[in-house]
Amino acid sequence: MTERITILGATGSIGKSTADVIDQHRDRFAVEAVVAGRDASALAAMAIRLGARVATLADPAGLDALRERLAGTGIEAAAGPDAVIEAAQRDCDLVVAAICGVAGLAPTHAALKAGRRIALANKEALVCAGRAFMRDAARIGATILPMDSEHNALAQAMGSGHPDDVLSMTLTASGGPFRTWDAAAIAAATPAHTAKHPTYSMGDKINVDSASLMNKGLELIEAHHLFGLSSAQLGVVVHAQSIIHGLVFWRDGAVTAGMANPDMRIPIAHCLGGDRRLPLAVPRLDLAAIGRFTFEEADGARFPCLGLARAALEAGGAMPAVLNGANEVAVAAFLAGRATFPDIPRIVEATCASPAFGDNREPASVEEALAIDGEARRIAGSLLSPVVSAAPGAGRSS
Repeated sequence: MTERITILGATGSIGKSTADVIDQHRDRFAVEAVVAGRDASALAAMAIRLGARVATLADPAGLDALRERLAGTGIEAAAGPDAVIEAAQRDCDLVVAAICGVAGLAPTHAALKAGRRIALANKEALVCAGRAFMRDAARIGATILPMDSEHNALAQAMGSGHPDDVLSMTLTASGGPFRTWDAAAIAAATPAHTAKHPTYSMGDKINVDSASLMNKGLELIEAHHLFGLSSAQLGVVVHAQSIIHGLVFWRDGAVTAGMANPDMRIPIAHCLGGDRRLPLAVPRLDLAAIGRFTFEEADGARFPCLGLARAALEAGGAMPAVLNGANEVAVAAFLAGRATFPDIPRIVEATCASPAFGDNREPASVEEALAIDGEARRIAGSLLSPVVSAAPGAGRSS
């Protein structure tokens, strides 16, 4: 039986990896819709490759270009925020939610409300509106499948174990490109430096978040909502080999680990396969070739974003949404050469401390979460220095 899939964020790294998995199982999967931001050429190519019924751009300015590239294919072209929501709600069996940032929150929630199974790679949906999102999923009976490598590994390590038997969970981090850098070198880092991730090929924003360890902090918040654990039960350890992606510690002293080569196609295939594992043409894990695993504590002094994220998790309420909105503004400014790397935690911390969020009221809906996000972005933007002397090589990496 053919399963129909919609891919939100089809031209990003997760979307491309999803397409690779689908290509290996064309007899099992068909693509209903593909959605991207503004790159009409890349989206059209992906839609044609996968034989999608609909291709949708978030940016309405790209509609004419998208139509031109899809002319004669029979693939419907659409654009604009409403069209993205419509694409997310189309009838299908599974929605891959892989739009980067808070931009993915509304489309992912729209798919959830339509009762779709969600393969979740957009962590911001849970960071910004976790309680509301999970409440709606429970009410509707929608299934959320963790697709981030760490959370997917934790879900697999859980197996059939009982949640009440879990003592704690640990997410691993590669350490990013600055793992061995001293504070002075990190302070002078440029976007070109953040692009040199040691393990994964990702987009600019996620590269910066990985370099600052904010990405791992956001994953802590995501894990809290997915697995129902407190901050005290969630840990982070740096594991440079990126083979162990998550560990579950049980109350009887046992530990189970989710292990795989660092290849996003593996957790994607796990989500797409449902109750059966898909055969996948990927390199097999060779422990003898790796030789040894190393682990080290994450350095909160050199990477303060991790501590800021944990503080937001522990504060709860609006703070996770504020943290994320401020971080997105600060990262965009850094990539544009308008902020330095140390400005990112500075702006995030100052935004979270703003009196505007003194009541720290938790968003009761996605709409309220987006309103908090908007206010956090406004405040973070006001904290940017008018002029920043960017280091050589600053700006958007190629």
